[in-house]
Formats: sequence, structure tokens, C-alpha cells
Amino acid sequence: MHFTWNELHQRAEEMQQIKMVFGFAKKRLSHPLAPLQEKRTGHNNSGENFQHPERLNTISRVKMSAEEILVYAVELGKNSCLYFEELECDALCKEKILHRVLRNVNSQLLVVRPDLNVAAFEDVTDQEMQSGKGMHFSIHCYKTTTPLAGMPVAFSVQVEDKSYYMCCERECGEMIVRFKEGDVPKEIPGESNIIFFKKTFTSCSSKAFKFEYSMEKGMFLAFEEEGCLRKLTLKKLSKDEVDETMKISLSNFSQNENHNL
Repeated sequence: MHFTWNELHQRAEEMQQIKMVFGFAKKRLSHPLAPLQEKRTGHNNSGENFQHPERLNTISRVKMSAEEILVYAVELGKNSCLYFEELECDALCKEKILHRVLRNVNSQLLVVRPDLNVAAFEDVTDQEMQSGKGMHFSIHCYKTTTPLAGMPVAFSVQVEDKSYYMCCERECGEMIVRFKEGDVPKEIPGESNIIFFKKTFTSCSSKAFKFEYSMEKGMFLAFEEEGCLRKLTLKKLSKDEVDETMKISLSNFSQNENHNL
């Protein structure tokens, strides 16, 4: 969408009222009009060349320190100085929280037992599921500037009166899934070991998903059999491979109702 300079002035007054914030660091540019993409050449009071737009994009790209970043026009301040909000490419901001149980391909539920340091898929009765101990998950969905990677999500679960979040750590050269006591942050400024990208499992299984660890491409949540347990783990997925151990469905706290994110 494009605006004339007068329209932008009016728009800026509206934006001051609702304080649209899209980034973490507000930058005041040295000249309010210089960085915008659509420009025409002019002169300032000192006779120096500068560029200003006939029409302005609400979102524009500028170069700072030889690096292109995305900015959002926020307001006009004193002396008609235009302010921008920087859109951090790796920044994540929480958009919504969904409450679900996680099922594997065998319809077993993921159950977290912090006292045993175990998270595994188990057969659960209706009564046990309604009690929700260690199996009622909060799925924290984040906004992202790179939607093609999948929706960024984080997982947390309530066990008694404590909250635990899912994360990945390297131990003895192997990536493992852990649940640590604490809360999931509302904003994540960069890479994080709690973020997974939700992807459709296959084009034929649109109601099932796989979750790729954000810090290691090709590593997905899965289960592996260890004795009588189907423990939650991270597993490498080869290109074009379909691995049923990575198939996860999201359900309400009812045995019969599945829901997409």
C-alpha cells in the first residue's frame, strides 16, 4: 500500500495513538527521508543532495552498516523527523497459546514425568487424560518473518503446581529432549533451543504434523522404543523419507476431536 506525503502525515498521527510496535529497537534515522526505496533527488537547506519519496511504502528496506534490514514507518516526530521500527529477522513474538494433548501414530499420549526425568508416549485412559497430569500441553505459537520454515512453536506442560518447558540440549555428542522448570518467554530475540517449526506431516496427512528443531535442520521430534517405553527424542530425517515415529496429532482433551493449529 502506498501513501502520499500528506496521507503519511495523517497516518502518522493515527499511529501515534495506537502505537504500532513491530520491533525491539527504535531507530531515528539521520535524515527522515533518505533511506526509503521510492525516491527522487532534491537539496536540503545547506545545498547538499538528499533523496525523498513522492510516495512512501509503509514497509521499506534500508541499509545500515552495509546490511539490509526491514523497517516499518511508525511516526513523524518534531521537525518532521520520521521514525522507524526495525523488524528483526530472527525475532519471535508470541501470537497465541493453544491447549492440546500430543498423540503419536499409535494414538498414545505424550506424558511428562519430571520426577523420573522421562517424557514418553503412553496408553492413557479417558479418566487419566481428563486429570491431565503431565499431558495437557500449552503450545505457544509465535509470529515470524520467515513463514516458509513453518510456524514456530514452543511446548510447556503443567505438572502439579509447576510449569515445565521443552528444550533440546547436546549431551555426550547427542541431542536430547529435556523438560525444565520455568515459563516460556513472550518474546525470543534470536535462535532458541525451545523453538520447533510445525510442518504438515505429509500432503496426505494434513491433520498430523512433524516438528523440526529450529537449531538443527532435519532433526525432528520423534519417539524411540526403549524397553517398554516409547521415549520422546530427536531424530534425523533423510530427504523424501516418511518416518511414522515423527507423526504427531494435536487433540483437545477428548479422545475423539483433533484440531489443526
